[in-house]
Amino acid sequence: MNLTNLLFGIFPYIALTTFVVGSLVRFDREQYTWKADSSQFFEPELLRKGSILFHIGVLALFFGHFAGLVTPHSWFLGMGISDMGHQYIAIILGAVFGSICMMGGVILWKRRMYNPRVRANSRFMDIFILDWILVTLAVGLITIPVSLYHAISGDASTMIMLAEWVQGMLVFNADPQLLDDVGFIYKLHLFLGMSVFFLFPFTRLVHVWSAPLSYIVRPYQLVRTKYVKQR
Repeated sequence: MNLTNLLFGIFPYIALTTFVVGSLVRFDREQYTWKADSSQFFEPELLRKGSILFHIGVLALFFGHFAGLVTPHSWFLGMGISDMGHQYIAIILGAVFGSICMMGGVILWKRRMYNPRVRANSRFMDIFILDWILVTLAVGLITIPVSLYHAISGDASTMIMLAEWVQGMLVFNADPQLLDDVGFIYKLHLFLGMSVFFLFPFTRLVHVWSAPLSYIVRPYQLVRTKYVKQR
């Protein structure tokens, strides 16, 4: 078994299994750690700016990657989006939201590393996962000029091969050989991204599962102030 088969034929399933089973086990056995520890009293302005930018960027990147890689190739063509059009959309959106996410992440990293009180309130995995995500983002941003060069050259083969590999992997038919001709920078980005899912249950990222989505559909609340009659 070569390294490509291990990283792109077996590791994706190890990462996804750890992501799902690890999250369930942690929720069952360590519910008191199912949260993002609050440090909002320390430099709240930086926390607010960094958190907003980071979350906007990371959510857009996640759903953008999902839509771009999981949607069948024929569907894009059916919508009138050519391979080159698809690639340019991915480049532009990736550059915009990747930069937004990076700016927010750097703000959060700087606050966590250089504010003594925040640093003292941080666990090893808090720092490690933020570092890992920032490295993953940086490598992803490096792929953009490479993809732009491919687009200018009229070559969409890398994008198509990546999409075919992802689609095959999700139906338990991963074909690592599809990535043989894909550049190293893309493979590195894939590995780092999959590793985020592997590390997920062991970090504060598990608070994502508790996102208060019910707020969107809950009835509005009427708040009345208590009137005190002045004498």
